[in-house]
Amino acid sequence: MKWIFKIFFRSLRVVIGPFILLGEIATTPKGVVRQPEAQRQVDLQCRGLILYQFRTCPFCVKVRREIRRLSLNIELRDAQKDQQNRAALLQGGGQIKVPCLKITDEQGNNQWMYESSDIIQYLHERFA
Repeated sequence: MKWIFKIFFRSLRVVIGPFILLGEIATTPKGVVRQPEAQRQVDLQCRGLILYQFRTCPFCVKVRREIRRLSLNIELRDAQKDQQNRAALLQGGGQIKVPCLKITDEQGNNQWMYESSDIIQYLHERFA
């Protein structure tokens, strides 16, 4: 019975996935325009951020849209198809759940933040 659900949801993802990506492209917001020096400072702060995501996950699309809106250069890692990224997410964050923002501070300490709303709130507090 478990394999039936697995096949069903994989098939559903294959059918719905392209529509999710098309919707993301169609609704891509314009980014914040900053002065060049201010953008360089933001880019430096973004070096410690990595977003683990699945390409067609609606919650990941929500976070990526906000990243574009805030003009942030955050590294995106595919945890669905890339086994190394998936293993890093499981080892560091403790679970394979996306979106997940890995936040590395100046001392090299890592914090793993799940939940799209929490990630968006964090990005707004830090960069908006």
